[in-house]
Amino acid sequence: MVVDDSAVVRGLIAKWLGDDPSVEVVATASNGEMALKNLAGADPEIVVLDIEMPVMDGLTALPKILEHSNEIQVLMASTLTKRNAEISMRALSMGAADYVSKPETTREVTTSLSFQQELVGKVVNLAAARRLQNGGKVYRGKGSNSLNEDILPQVSSRGVVAKRKMSSSLPRIIGVGSSTGGPQALLKFLNSMKDELRLPVLITQHMPSAFTSILADHLAKATGLPCKQAENGDIIHTGHVYVAPGDYHMIVVNEGGKKVIRLNQDEPENFCRPAVDPMFRSLAKLFGPSVLGVILTGMGHDGLKGSQEIVDAGGTVIAQDEASSIVWGMPGAVSQAGLCSAVLPLDEIGAKVIDITMGEAV
Repeated sequence: MVVDDSAVVRGLIAKWLGDDPSVEVVATASNGEMALKNLAGADPEIVVLDIEMPVMDGLTALPKILEHSNEIQVLMASTLTKRNAEISMRALSMGAADYVSKPETTREVTTSLSFQQELVGKVVNLAAARRLQNGGKVYRGKGSNSLNEDILPQVSSRGVVAKRKMSSSLPRIIGVGSSTGGPQALLKFLNSMKDELRLPVLITQHMPSAFTSILADHLAKATGLPCKQAENGDIIHTGHVYVAPGDYHMIVVNEGGKKVIRLNQDEPENFCRPAVDPMFRSLAKLFGPSVLGVILTGMGHDGLKGSQEIVDAGGTVIAQDEASSIVWGMPGAVSQAGLCSAVLPLDEIGAKVIDITMGEAV
């Protein structure tokens, strides 16, 4: 279901999605109230939901949509203003699965191939991941019985996941990578270990620049931890949390005996900037076996190569399991590659991290 007050944007999004052989647009609506009236008859798996609409806006409609069925996943769509970024963050905390950033004008929406590709890709991947979790299948085309392997990019935990021994060295730093579903997962993860956190935490979350500072502020307020969007030249401190800013890779270097954050705009990796791989590489190089890498929910495979380098340096990697992930792409790729010492539900990861940092993990 596509919900947007602009007839032009609504029509474009519906056409783009309908042109994909794996997607059927079951309904469109011009505001939240109309969307709610159409839910029962349309029975959508995914709702693409605009934020700013008359009669009933997206933030008001969101909890009502989720109340209708806990199987519906909502993809928020908003222009990249500071206000909309804050609203999108609230929507994620209320249960939206992800967001997509709309260009600011209708003309830009019409001509933006990147917006089109991101939108369709997220809809398809969210549906594929949910169906995998439910043991279902995603089929090619409407009414077809042939499985479309092209739209099942995420691995499944039904394969064998190898477990590695943990490092014999105690961690001195924690690196975290996340993407789709990451803001919610990060909040639960940090809250579960905030009282015993004694190490610096570096986070790379796939987000545009308008969002990352708001994410850092949100995490700081919700956890009480000293959390900030990283700045070039920041010296890392024990118990502090640093979030990579949008459009910048975040790495750590040794300068004068101090561990310093450096930001750069090198080429995107895995189509991402910030990306997890550069951060993990720098941590492996600087801390060797004393790195603890954590991969949370997310689309794609960013963090896979960096996790390999952490393991090659003698460090430890743990990942979120499929059942608790919005999309098991990133943690699944690392798990299936046999790089993890543990693959756990989100609710158990914080406690495991604390055990590892205290030398009490088995």
